[in-house]
Amino acid sequence: MTIKTVGIIGAGLMGNGIAQTCAAAGINTIMLDINETAVQKSLATISSSFERLIKKEKLTAEQKDAALSRIRTSSSMADMAAADIVIEAATENEGLKLKILKDVETVIRQDTIIASNTSSISITQMAAGTSRPDRFIGMHFFNPVPMMALVELIRGLQTSDETHSAVETLSKTLGKTPITVRNSPGFVVNRILCPMINEAIFVFGEGLASAEEIDAGMKLGCNMPIGPLALADLIGLDTMLSVMNVFYTGFNDPKYRPAPLLKEMVAAGYLGRKSGRGFYRY
Repeated sequence: MTIKTVGIIGAGLMGNGIAQTCAAAGINTIMLDINETAVQKSLATISSSFERLIKKEKLTAEQKDAALSRIRTSSSMADMAAADIVIEAATENEGLKLKILKDVETVIRQDTIIASNTSSISITQMAAGTSRPDRFIGMHFFNPVPMMALVELIRGLQTSDETHSAVETLSKTLGKTPITVRNSPGFVVNRILCPMINEAIFVFGEGLASAEEIDAGMKLGCNMPIGPLALADLIGLDTMLSVMNVFYTGFNDPKYRPAPLLKEMVAAGYLGRKSGRGFYRY
């Protein structure tokens, strides 16, 4: 199956990054969000991102215009009928994602693939909630999508070889390096990364060092490009808490318990960069 048109549900940080990446790779893109303001904001973000690439001489103005012309925006689920693959990139909330999947199934073709950009929710479980579990797969991009080379392809128990092959080819067309992983809470990267960040929050909460010192220690001692607490702010502390709760429930293992300070900060609305305050102020 050749994928010529990609539908993206959700015009947030991940959705607009995926849309930018698809359009830049020459693929027609439909970006949908029920919030028209979010769609327009997302388009402006993509345009600004292309402008930065022009200034760095990595893109021409003509290439920017061509890429933007490939992005069609919508607030109607019916427009997903034109997509060869629909990538769900909504908030990390299982109930919301399942509702979106049921809604999109009513309008797309029978041969259309559905992918979820979830970072932690079971692909097997979500696939079982659809009428085409063999054509369902996890396609986990990393933030910022245009810059990060990795895509995790998560095969549910039901995912067919044909579906996996088509999405693997798409990933390479987008200039990404796909790795294929078996369905399990957090998959591979977040299974390793998020508990490390959670442990850094425990360390900070216990007063062992300041946020700046913890981050400096991990950057200079472990060659990380960004410290774990700054990374938590970038990811969003609410997303971090959601992922750790999925691990804690999924594995039934106390080593995955969320740090008390993480829960407290989310309750206070200190969510990181997106709220202006997390372990740092923005």
